[in-house]
Order: sequence, then C-alpha cells, then structure tokens
Amino acid sequence: MKKEKKFLLVLLLGLIFLPLMAESLSAQGLKIGYVRDERIQQEFKPWAKAQDQFNADAKAWEDEALAKQQELEELLTEYDKQKLILSDDKKQEKEAAINAKKDALDAFTRQIYGPNGKAERKQSQLLEPLLQSVNQAIEAVAIEGNYDVVFTLQSGLAYIKDEFDVTDKVIKYLEDNLE
Repeated sequence: MKKEKKFLLVLLLGLIFLPLMAESLSAQGLKIGYVRDERIQQEFKPWAKAQDQFNADAKAWEDEALAKQQELEELLTEYDKQKLILSDDKKQEKEAAINAKKDALDAFTRQIYGPNGKAERKQSQLLEPLLQSVNQAIEAVAIEGNYDVVFTLQSGLAYIKDEFDVTDKVIKYLEDNLE
C-alpha cells in the first residue's frame, strides 16, 4: 500500500512538474538517471549485513511463535481427548488455559508483526541509517554528474534539482485561483 501511495505521489508530481518544466525543457536537454534499488540491496555489503541480522531476529520470533502454537495445539489435543470424562469445573479450567494460550499467542503475534511492532521497528532501526547513506550517495552522484532528476525503480523520485521546484508558483496559483 505504501508503494502504491508513493508511486501515485511521484506520478502526480510528474504530471504537475512536466508541464511547468516544458519551457525549460525546450531550451535545454533534461538529464535523467535512475537507480536500481534491488542491486543496492544485494551488492551494498552493509545492507546485506543488516538483512542477515533482521533475518536472524525474524527466525527467532518465528521459532517462538511456533513453540507457542505447538503448546496451544497440545492443550487442545489433550482437552479433546479428555473432555468427555472431565467435570464441568475441570472443563472450565482447561478451556481457560486454552484461551489464555490463544490470547498469549495473539498478543505475541501483534507485538512482533502488528503495526509498529518489533519487526517493523527492528527493520527501521537497521535500515534507516543505510537509507540515509544511499540517499546521500544518490544526491552526490546526481550533483557530480549534473543530473536534473534521478529516480529509483522501487520508490520513485530520489533527487531533483532545486531549480525545478515550483512550489511557490503552485501556492500562488492556489491563492489566486482557488480561494
């Protein structure tokens, strides 16, 4: 969903910027570049190291979730075998234990994989500094190579020269025409 929103934003910005840049484009050529995100992720060694760290953590979380799931299944199997001979009090006790295990498994799953869960936070912690480095590298290469615009294949716009910033013109248009 996030990628779709980013793509739509980039597409919208492109539709806004291209007509506004048409005058500039006719006077000079536009130098555009792109970056293959997947190659950076594969070939940039710190990225691979971060991914290995995340995979190790994810494996530990998965193992813990599987252990909790197995405990729950064992309780359910035991209960199914015994429920005909158990007293009502013992049935309620076993059902309460089963529900507690289910709740614990659900809570664990939400804690790890839910919104802003441990997995998301860990991935952000590992990748955020690397993304900053990649963005700095893209900007440095763009400036050094005199690129006007640089895109990434996965996330869209990565760099654009300040001279193409038409925010002030858009705001003025909005103020003049839509108030």
